[in-house]
Amino acid sequence: MNTKERLLISSILTVVVIISGVDIATDLSEGVTWWHVSIEASVILVAVFGIFATLKGHLLLKGEFAKVEQENSKLALENRHWKEKSKTFVLGLSQSIDEQLNLWELSKSEKEITFLLLKGFSNKEIADLRGTTEKTVRSQCSAIYSKSGLSTRSQLAAYFLEDLLLPPE
Repeated sequence: MNTKERLLISSILTVVVIISGVDIATDLSEGVTWWHVSIEASVILVAVFGIFATLKGHLLLKGEFAKVEQENSKLALENRHWKEKSKTFVLGLSQSIDEQLNLWELSKSEKEITFLLLKGFSNKEIADLRGTTEKTVRSQCSAIYSKSGLSTRSQLAAYFLEDLLLPPE
């Protein structure tokens, strides 16, 4: 239930309380039986309970939302900090990979595909991104593997990552 719905329900229940209160006052002045007045009084009590329950739920959700936003801000700050901290390493890694790709004498498009392969994109995704067919991407992948002396996407990734990931001490 969103904020507007909660406020609408609370407003409707408030109108029920007012109308029932006016009805009870009128009934008492006219001498209506006690059981009739008690039934209308119970309607007022239920409506008041509904108002408080709805507003309490609204306040609790508002508090939870504030906590989630605070946590989100904290995580966004950590993310920015991590990206800034690792930026020089990432740039250095990209340059090192690019140097190796030059040594393998890959074309510009083969280099682009190699970086997309290393990022984990599928052949279909690479074809979509580059506006080509999967067949073209497969052909270029074959050329990449041939020029590099590697035979699979896993070997390509391992070639660049194996020295970065040191075993635990």
